[in-house]
Amino acid sequence: MTGPFIHDDFLLETDASIQLYHQYAEGMPIIDYHSHLPAGEIAQNAKFENIAGAWLGHDHYKWRLMRWNGIDESYITGGAPDYDKFIKWAETIPKAIGNPIYHWTQLELARFFGIETLLGPDTMEEIWEKCNQTLDGNELSCRKILERMNVEIACTTNDPTDPLESHRKIAADPGMKTRVLPAFRPDKAMAIENPADFKSWIKRLEKAADTDVRNLDSFLSAIKNRYHAFHNAGCRLSDHGMNTIHADDYTENEVNGIFLKALNGNTPDDPEIAKFRSFMLYTLAKMNHKMGWVQQLHVGALRNNNTRMFRLLGPDSGFDSIGDFRYARPLSRILDKLDRDENLTRTILYNHNPIDNEMTATMAGNFQDGKTPGKIQFGAAWWFMDQKEGIETQINVLSHMGLLSRFIGMTTDSRSFLSYTRHEYFRRILCNNLGRNIKKGLIPRDMELVGGMVRDICYHNALNYFNF
Repeated sequence: MTGPFIHDDFLLETDASIQLYHQYAEGMPIIDYHSHLPAGEIAQNAKFENIAGAWLGHDHYKWRLMRWNGIDESYITGGAPDYDKFIKWAETIPKAIGNPIYHWTQLELARFFGIETLLGPDTMEEIWEKCNQTLDGNELSCRKILERMNVEIACTTNDPTDPLESHRKIAADPGMKTRVLPAFRPDKAMAIENPADFKSWIKRLEKAADTDVRNLDSFLSAIKNRYHAFHNAGCRLSDHGMNTIHADDYTENEVNGIFLKALNGNTPDDPEIAKFRSFMLYTLAKMNHKMGWVQQLHVGALRNNNTRMFRLLGPDSGFDSIGDFRYARPLSRILDKLDRDENLTRTILYNHNPIDNEMTATMAGNFQDGKTPGKIQFGAAWWFMDQKEGIETQINVLSHMGLLSRFIGMTTDSRSFLSYTRHEYFRRILCNNLGRNIKKGLIPRDMELVGGMVRDICYHNALNYFNF
């Protein structure tokens, strides 16, 4: 190599790309409206004992690659010493060329530790020592990472039963520079297919809402209680993760019977599950509208594919994949019903399968209201599409089918504090895409015009959209 792999103009291919990034994108604050960061660690301003904990502690993206590289689970989520886990990651990363995690890893080393050396077996000792020296010096506690990356607002993802004590502690701390707000994730309120787990979750809901759940009405009342508790803690958005969209017909009497069936420990059949989920999605969406929240619909992940590892490690451990669900018609139906009833709030649509890009973008266009700019958003490239080609495709599809200028930009969707370099990654790709089109003559060489759009996508659109 003649210079560092991660350099000032990394991923920027044209003069216009370079100018757009450095003059318009680079210095903008971050609004991270969807993450899975643990609020308790932020409240405690937790430190990492070493780089293995910072890198591998929560990040199932990295776990998947290590398994793919033939690394035993003891070095991934098991009880092997942290140093040994780091060695196995250092052995894996040279094999990851072409994967976005190769870029992310080197970006994280450069931005947080000032390390330009490529990670590998020959450099792992040097990198281990230098990273740990930085961590030992208290330069990279959880809060300092947020400050260093200029994170203005970070939204965590929280179950309705979360008591939100960590968020209250953070909000009351005058030294906290980043606003950390909860987001409402009521997926378990729809998970009626396993009555034992559903009943267990309802017990937690009863405790959180300080009420008894005996029927559908009291169940919805308890959920409303949690909506208000979250709103009082600063929450302004919900998040709904679904493999597909349900929009079946139902009556409330039917749904109450299905609910009682599960509450009594009996498993509903598939049509009953679909009716209950259809009712709950519509009901929760109405609540989102009433609260004035933004709702996020994450659709299309096929989760927990490996039964053996699910039993061993539980969910969110790196055994999910892209699903091939077809849901255009039910998505249209639920959005149309909400729109007809004047209950459609600002909504972000995320698809997990790239074949749904154009469908999702054009669906968003069906329900713009002529009042709120970009009311229905085609969400950022999500999960397995959160890589250079996937980001470029999302940008291009949105440009072709709607208004890129109204896009609310990137979100980390990560459990790792070091993942904030993904905002830089996105911004470089965005500016490179626009710069290449300037060079081709597809958009004007008016840097103030295009640069203003870049600033909006990186920051201003999200700030205005969420009304935090």
